[in-house]
Amino acid sequence: MSIKTIFITLFFILSLGANERIVSLSPSVTEIVYALDRGDDLVATSEYSLYPKEAQTLPIIGNYSSPNLEKIIALSPTLVIGQDFNHATLEKLKRFKIKTLMLKLQSIDDIKRAITELSSELNVASKELIQQIDKAIKNAKRSKTPHKVMIVYGLHEDLRSGIYIAGKNILFDDIITLCGNTNAYSANQTNQPVLGYENVIALNPDQIIILHSEASNSLVDKEKALLAWHLLPTNASKNARITIVEESYINIPSHRVALTIERLCLEMSR
Repeated sequence: MSIKTIFITLFFILSLGANERIVSLSPSVTEIVYALDRGDDLVATSEYSLYPKEAQTLPIIGNYSSPNLEKIIALSPTLVIGQDFNHATLEKLKRFKIKTLMLKLQSIDDIKRAITELSSELNVASKELIQQIDKAIKNAKRSKTPHKVMIVYGLHEDLRSGIYIAGKNILFDDIITLCGNTNAYSANQTNQPVLGYENVIALNPDQIIILHSEASNSLVDKEKALLAWHLLPTNASKNARITIVEESYINIPSHRVALTIERLCLEMSR
């Protein structure tokens, strides 16, 4: 093969990589793409894609649960990546001959598989990201006294309108188990049940951890919201084991689940 032929072949390969145009339909996907060093190929992301900071400069194609189809198509993407809840959108994009990839990011094992699948699609290595998660699992701090834990999504002043919690077969349920505890919600009907405050009292968790995001709920009065929880007659209230966790990564099922494991296990061990 001549030097000229080799040069043309290399130029063609490099051109293919340079022309990749990726649209992410969720903050989790955005984070993983950047972690795999392919952030430069992203041309748009969903709302609340805040990490890393570079993602905040990209065009927004709508809410991660209902992206704007027209905006996506107008960007001429070579690959659109979403989660399983984006199934309908991804199917519509296929009709326009746009390549899509759907990832499941529900449990810790799902996240690891998704990272591997995406790295294969993008032809990059993922070993280091998987190792970070495995290390966090191995080093998870276990509670000295096993107890029932309830993880709540979102901080609200009024508990009468429905309380979203982490159910079974989801990464937070995995983490509760890793930390040597049990999920206060034991039914298998759904991974994100909605409870009334009467149900919370009936479950009587020993510890309540509330996941709060300033980005999506900055107007809540934290003191008033915590007081509402402490007024419920539960073991968690009795033993002053109701806390708010506010780290930006806590609700994002990406490679940063390694940080979530470490943070929540620490909280449960106190």
